[in-house]
Amino acid sequence: MRRTLLLAALAATTAATPLLARTPAKPTPPAEAPPRPNIIVILVDDMGFSDFGSYGGEIPTPNIDALAKDGLRFTQFYNNARCSPTRAALLTGLNPHQAGMGYLSGLRLPQSRGTHGQLHPRAVTIPQVLREAGYFTAMAGKWHLGNTPGTTPVARGFDRSLSAIAGGIYYPKQAARSDAGTRTLLVDGRPIRTDDPMLGKDWYGTDLWTQWGMKFADEAQAKKKPFFLYLAHVAPHFPLMAPEADIARFRGKYMAGWDQLRRERHARQQQMGLIGPHKGLTPRPQSATEWDSLAPAQRERFDAMMAVYAAAVARVDKSVGDLVAHLRERKMLDNTLILIMSDNGGNAESGPRGRTGPAPWGGPQSNVFVGMNWAMLQNTPFRSFKHFTAEGGIATPLIAHWPRGIAAKLRGSFERTPGHVIDVMPSLVQLAGARYPARFGGHAILPMEGASLVPAFTGGQIERRQPLFWEHEGNKAVRDGQWKAVQRLAGPWELYDMAADRTELRDLAKHEPARLKAMIAAWDDWAARTFVDEWHEKAARTDWGAPMGSDD
Repeated sequence: MRRTLLLAALAATTAATPLLARTPAKPTPPAEAPPRPNIIVILVDDMGFSDFGSYGGEIPTPNIDALAKDGLRFTQFYNNARCSPTRAALLTGLNPHQAGMGYLSGLRLPQSRGTHGQLHPRAVTIPQVLREAGYFTAMAGKWHLGNTPGTTPVARGFDRSLSAIAGGIYYPKQAARSDAGTRTLLVDGRPIRTDDPMLGKDWYGTDLWTQWGMKFADEAQAKKKPFFLYLAHVAPHFPLMAPEADIARFRGKYMAGWDQLRRERHARQQQMGLIGPHKGLTPRPQSATEWDSLAPAQRERFDAMMAVYAAAVARVDKSVGDLVAHLRERKMLDNTLILIMSDNGGNAESGPRGRTGPAPWGGPQSNVFVGMNWAMLQNTPFRSFKHFTAEGGIATPLIAHWPRGIAAKLRGSFERTPGHVIDVMPSLVQLAGARYPARFGGHAILPMEGASLVPAFTGGQIERRQPLFWEHEGNKAVRDGQWKAVQRLAGPWELYDMAADRTELRDLAKHEPARLKAMIAAWDDWAARTFVDEWHEKAARTDWGAPMGSDD
């Protein structure tokens, strides 16, 4: 009976409905998926945690700070304490030894599981994965991941590339270093001299990488493809060099000295909320120099050295401004994700005195290392430096800018969840709609180790399934939630509550022995699983990473 009434009601409704209204409606087409973003990863070399203005620095970086103001700043993001290990982890989503880069490019240890001096076939790179998903892939700058057949940028998935074999190149006719690649660049894998006319005349490296990066972005746009651009700056790596006009802007700006400037940076970090008021400033190491103890001539020397460093960082900022203006002009900026970070903490190599080489300092024939004292400033408020796994060695700024993808309510805010360069691969795979392969090029591929950062762009939680781990030159660390265990080569394990003591001032190892024991056991399991070799040296090193007894 009920079915009869329903049919009758339906018939009556149909009869009363005008013919036009009864014409079947066209099916609503599915909502068009938003276009996949262009992606630019900008990596600077040997820059400390606090050098950008948006992280407390006095070096003017208005273009980078503008991206921070309109994007996200990560406060607890990490690298791998050294050049090649960070680059390997960044591009593969694996820990360095898994990717074959347990040390620097070129070092191959016999019978090693993880130190092969080049990317291993068990690792696949971001450009290889994204190219399979239809992306145009390009890089400009420092490679340092091997240049034997099968390990060049071209072989590792980049459609276009202008690459420096190892880095350290700022000018076409600068003084040659010991490595043979100083006077050679690779264009799509083809060697050319640094003075080749196709590069232009009297170029400066930071500008060169950026100009070629913009050229590659234009090529992608012409092909109507989204692009992945890896822009790997040499600056501010030694030997520090910058245009003379830029250096002149900073001479005299550092006569206040590293002690006073560290306090000022720390105060700005606290004021902006980057570092909480309970996060103390680490003391000056015993091996460092008190600024007030220096003679006037020594102060002038150190001021002149730091002026070169500041000029190199400021020039990176200018290049970022040029890149952003280029993207905006071509209407690509709104849907381009830009990530900016550093490959390790400030570099203390050359020790407290630093190094200069021939005058003019910062020119093509000079050999400037700012040394440990200025590296303290660069790493404010943290302790230690490049090479080591204390915060000063592994903490990096990370700025994420993406107008179309980062929620408006989050722009200009801090993301305080710990992150790591191994998180870049899963993030980009997700954004690109790509598939991470189980096999590639006939080789079994290890699973990604990191967690996607994408939820943070809309206020979600980053879901990490395991702690973060480090090993470099026998220096070790574990970060598990708010807790961090860290060990320096030949030293004891230490334990810190990072929620209350981000600057690692209060060692809780004796107060939390069971927790520390569990974290050490987790590190041991991780090392066995990820091909970490026992480091061959046993003796402690200086605070700047050199063998004991060395001045530099």
